Amino acid sequence: MNKSELIDAIAADAGISKGAAKKALESFVSNVSESLKGGGRVSLVGFGSFSVSERAAREGRNPQTGKSISIAAKNVVKFKPGAELDGHVNS
Repeated sequence: MNKSELIDAIAADAGISKGAAKKALESFVSNVSESLKGGGRVSLVGFGSFSVSERAAREGRNPQTGKSISIAAKNVVKFKPGAELDGHVNS
């Protein structure tokens, strides 16, 4: 499912226009992004939790040359599915 398909599904399920569904989805994405950017955590009971984790700098290898390269530290987004979502996927 891509973004436009998700907007269509939200609009149909909620009985709202596609424009309203698009605004709602964009608002959700924006608010989750801002919360994570500030180091926060977003928990949606039954669905899952989004959080930010720090990945340390490390040494890697260029697979073509075998030469050692330095990989910089960065923050990564993690998602842990909730029990309800996990149950739907694994049923």
